[in-house]
Amino acid sequence: MDLEAHRDEARKAHKRQKKFLKKLKRKPPKNLDQVVMEADDAVFEEIDCLTCANCCSTISPIFTQRDIERLSQRLRLKPGDFVERYLRVDDDDDFVLQSSPCPFLGADNYCSVYEDRPKACREYPHTGQRKFHSHIGITIRNTLVCPAAFKVVERLEAEFQ
Repeated sequence: MDLEAHRDEARKAHKRQKKFLKKLKRKPPKNLDQVVMEADDAVFEEIDCLTCANCCSTISPIFTQRDIERLSQRLRLKPGDFVERYLRVDDDDDFVLQSSPCPFLGADNYCSVYEDRPKACREYPHTGQRKFHSHIGITIRNTLVCPAAFKVVERLEAEFQ
């Protein structure tokens, strides 16, 4: 996957997509979730996250207390030791990774803790969830990172404009 080309295309389209998504949030069509799910399914038929892993390379998920407990158990660490070794508190008082790329991302783009990954990783890029209109703020940001999120929004623009 050509991430540099994606970044360029996403930056050029960002203002347009942001305006479109804000309009969609103000007045969501009744069939929005259905159209988003269909777009998400179609895009992920084309895109294999293992060829990209840009999310894991550049941004951090938020870790809930349950995520910390689950990963601590998997890694045979005390939750406090897990936090000390891998996490920091961000400006919003959320636990996030200390550094990028994710320490659990392998050279082959596989996640070494995939079965126990944080909830935010499980849901990323948040385009396959119900009540899409409530995830529009994060979707706007994710289009700059995730080629799949960008393509989902492109499909939504084609459908609703």
